[in-house]
Amino acid sequence: MRKIVINPAYEGLDSLRDLVKAIDERFPEGDLIQKGSRNELRRLALDGVEGGRVVVKHFGRPNPINRVAYTFLRAPKGVRAYRYALRVREAGFDTPAPLAYVEHRRGGLVADSYLVSTECPYSRRFYEFGDADASSARDIIRAFTRRTAAFHAAGMLHKDFSPGNILFDRVDGEWRFAIVDINRMRFGKVSLERGCANFARLWGSLDFFRIIADEYARCRHADADYCFSLIRRARRRFWVRFARRHRVKYHLEL
Repeated sequence: MRKIVINPAYEGLDSLRDLVKAIDERFPEGDLIQKGSRNELRRLALDGVEGGRVVVKHFGRPNPINRVAYTFLRAPKGVRAYRYALRVREAGFDTPAPLAYVEHRRGGLVADSYLVSTECPYSRRFYEFGDADASSARDIIRAFTRRTAAFHAAGMLHKDFSPGNILFDRVDGEWRFAIVDINRMRFGKVSLERGCANFARLWGSLDFFRIIADEYARCRHADADYCFSLIRRARRRFWVRFARRHRVKYHLEL
């Protein structure tokens, strides 16, 4: 059984309807962006959308336990990504627009699925700050921190706030930021402690995080040294645990 959901704002787009009806055949034809053990990202041409291209994420079949959970207990990843993107955009923050969601069910249980989204126009990702001189990017870091603080103030927190999921560029003289891969979100009041801990997965020098702490404290009317200590504590906890299972690609200042 196949379930198709199309964003009402794009219901009149025949090219989108044609794509989702033939998504299994069309997806392998797209340009590969990223391929993981379960999920795969490809870029496909689509008439009628800005830039003439869309990004399609294929969510592979969950393990047996999650197939049951996603069928009866909680929404599958693709559904969450679709709904959360609508919610984030409605709140005035930037993430690719969700165009459609396609879900396959086999034996009555959720199997694989697809999310079709617009392509983010920003070309840079936060990976570049891993070993960068933070002082030379002070204006970018401050602008990013202000936007993050506003996101938290709106009661939204990205639970995978990592460098690859933050895209940015300079547009009309201003730094613009977008978040992607948002199937893991938390909605509700974001405390100062939780907000500071949200920076833990980012790469950068201590100077990079000092700038973040100073600006975030200013936005949240808090003490900058306290924010810095919270960020460092959260980073130590995350990266020490991460390093036990994975290779860290750059020198960590914790």
